Amino acid sequence: MNYADIKQYDIANGTGVRVSLFVSGCTHHCKNCFNQEAWDFHYGKEFTSDTIHTIIEYLKPSYVAGLSLLGGEPFEHVNQLGLLPLLREVRRIYPDKNIWCWSGYLFDRDIVGTMCQKWEETKEMLSYIDVLVDGEFIEEQKNANLIFRGSANQRSILVQESLKTGSLVLWTPPD
Repeated sequence: MNYADIKQYDIANGTGVRVSLFVSGCTHHCKNCFNQEAWDFHYGKEFTSDTIHTIIEYLKPSYVAGLSLLGGEPFEHVNQLGLLPLLREVRRIYPDKNIWCWSGYLFDRDIVGTMCQKWEETKEMLSYIDVLVDGEFIEEQKNANLIFRGSANQRSILVQESLKTGSLVLWTPPD
């Protein structure tokens, strides 16, 4: 797996101060994607154990709320395989930090309905994610007033609550 960028201090992609990892590789190719260079699976740098160590160190300060996974597409199978060692370490070392993920795939139809049936890695990856923003970016539904979403079709889903109840539980911003 390759990655396009790591932002050590990010306040745009999830609640609080976050560490954001932008993976490389995406097959959605959304019109006017903000990160088109990351469509290429070979773009950027190789994701290694040193990369994991760097992210773990960036997460260390108590003021860092958690980790955000963006892309590219974190749920491309090859990226799931690359991300799992990182997610295992984040949960082991920082069980109280939250993990957000952005995916063009739909949570219920694509991720739970198809990927979980095909790949054990998907189930494990979901077990670590707190909030998933799902759905492809649709230029015609772009709305700059949405919180942590680019277009109105996208949903912010509380993953663990949704998996427990078997129905979508949406994240809403705190008052």
